[in-house]
Amino acid sequence: MNIILIGPPGAGKGTQAHRLVAERGMVQLSTGDMLRAARTSGTEMGKQVAAVMDRGELVTDEIVIGLIAEQLDSNADAGFIFDGFPRTLAQADALGELLESKGQSLQAVVEMQVDDDALVKRITGRFTCGECGTGYHDEFKQPAVEGKCDSCGAEGGFKRRPDDNEDALRTRLMAYYKDTSPLIGYYYAKGQLKRIDGLGDIEEVAGRIAGALDG
Repeated sequence: MNIILIGPPGAGKGTQAHRLVAERGMVQLSTGDMLRAARTSGTEMGKQVAAVMDRGELVTDEIVIGLIAEQLDSNADAGFIFDGFPRTLAQADALGELLESKGQSLQAVVEMQVDDDALVKRITGRFTCGECGTGYHDEFKQPAVEGKCDSCGAEGGFKRRPDDNEDALRTRLMAYYKDTSPLIGYYYAKGQLKRIDGLGDIEEVAGRIAGALDG
């Protein structure tokens, strides 16, 4: 099964993708991870990626599709979760053509829908341990001992992302909706779009995704 996870910043796509990898043996294809790995791989494709990135240019769609093709060939029996790709209609068409050329197809595009106000509350309240990266939240998950990390015991080293504020997040949300709305319509027209409520705890959301994929 090949799927795309779509959702706004902070919706929990990464968390749910990791669950699918662990529970279903799927392979998560993150554009950023693939580019970083390719850059240091020494392969011909990797040399192309390194040259483009060293010039400060954006990697072309053709290169990204080439990297995805390599992954499809090397993990032929796995199902794939596409993360961060496609972002445009041209990329969506290219991905569909690539899958067809490999005798594969896209089974589902899962849109994780989250209320904007709830998302702002979720994101602006989060903070992490500066030592080990354990995540916390002002309302949902405070350290057991104030100022001390539950995981590593570090004290006073908590930090917040500078862009985890309401104004920055709402700007990111507007960009997300602008960029993804054509894709939503594209996959809806193809009958591949499945919408789920992205609010709730991790188990609840995972159950909804499973229902969308298996139903």
